[in-house]
Formats: sequence, C-alpha cells, structure tokens
Amino acid sequence: MIDTHSHINFEEYKENFEGFLQQIKEADVEKVIIPGVDSSTFKEISDLTEQYEMLYCAIGTHPSEAKSYKKEEMLPYLNNKKTVAIGEIGLDYYWETETKELQKKIFNSQLEIAQEYKMPVLIHDREAHQDTFDILQDYKLKDVVFHCFSGNLEFAKKCLDKGYYIAIGGVVTFKNAKDLKETAKYTPLDKILLETDAPYLAPVPYRGKLNTPEYLIYIAQEIANLKNINVEEVKTQTTLNAKRIFNF
Repeated sequence: MIDTHSHINFEEYKENFEGFLQQIKEADVEKVIIPGVDSSTFKEISDLTEQYEMLYCAIGTHPSEAKSYKKEEMLPYLNNKKTVAIGEIGLDYYWETETKELQKKIFNSQLEIAQEYKMPVLIHDREAHQDTFDILQDYKLKDVVFHCFSGNLEFAKKCLDKGYYIAIGGVVTFKNAKDLKETAKYTPLDKILLETDAPYLAPVPYRGKLNTPEYLIYIAQEIANLKNINVEEVKTQTTLNAKRIFNF
C-alpha cells in the first residue's frame, strides 16, 4: 500500500524514526508521501526523502499558512526526483474565515506552478467545495487529488466527472461518516487513493489516538467492506493508482 498523505515529519514520530519506518514496512506500506505545510517544512521533508528510500514529499503552502507564502521558496525543491506533487494546497473556510481572498490568491499561484511543472496537486478543501472546484477549472493539471475528501456524494460525482481522484482516510471508518461511506462505495476503485493524514484522524479502532501509516489497512478494509470486495483488490488497485499519478 501507499500512504499518499502523512505528516510523519512531525515531532511525535522523531524518537527512533528508523524503527518507526520499519514498523510501517512490516504493515505492508511501501511508500509514504509527506506533504508540505509551509516553507519552514520544505527542507526537513526533502532531507527525509533523500535519507530514506520509501519516503517522498509534496511541496506546498497549506491555506492556514497563507500569510507566510512565498513562491520563490518552493521552486528550489521542485526538480528534486523525490518531490512528487504540489501540496497540500487549497482553501479552508472552517479554520480560516478572515483570509479567504488571500487563500484564493496563493491557491491560484501554486496551481500555476503545478501547471507549469506538470505536477499533480494534493488539494486541501474544507467547507470550501464550490470555490475550490471553480478555481481548479481555470487550469490544465496533470492530476488532482482531493486529500481527505470531505464533500458529499453529489460533490464527489462532480469531481469524478472531471477525472479527479478521491483520497480516503480514517474518517471512513467512523460510524457517523455517512457521506464519506456513500462516496467510497460509489467511487470507482481506479479513482481512489489511500491516506492516513497522520498524526490526525486515526481510524477505528484507534480513533482519538496518534495516527500512523501502519493503520492504512483499516481504511483499505473499510473500503473493501463498503464495496463488498476483497481487501487485496483495494490494496492492489490503490497502489497502482498512486504509482501512476506520482510516477513511482
């Protein structure tokens, strides 16, 4: 399996990091993508990908960090062979209501970079579905991944009609996650990616605890249950999807 979005550069994982990576491998996770949050994270995550073969990174400024965005700080990392996407980028109207126009401005700037460099994008979209979707229409992008998809089935259908990918994390295992369960059931397997968004949103039976790529199997199993297929099918196809999108 491939964890397409996991913040394992965070402090929680730094003690015995090599042992931690070994546990991830033993959980049948072969690759992990660490997304950028702001420019202060770029060097750290890039250095980790150089040090460990199984790690890759995305470079981008999260909408919550819009005020710190500087385009020139992204560019040195984009020709690195271990940089596989622009992300996480997008809009967040849940936490950040005062910076909407600034968020849109830096989202557009980073989409321009993704288009120029022909790189996929990892989209952060929280309570900003229509604006996020509308802005994306102005660009010809390699691939669009809706990280930690939070829309309803109707919105998922709009995204799928555009060829976008739906990345599903631990929320799909929550009992009250009706919309995401419907989306996972409906979405063709060749349009689904797995992710943990660690350290956040650990799946059941670890809900509320520190998340880790080791728990990816619980997400895969829930998708398999919803689709009434074997979990190996989910593991195989989502891995193929990630390899295609990120040129592994």
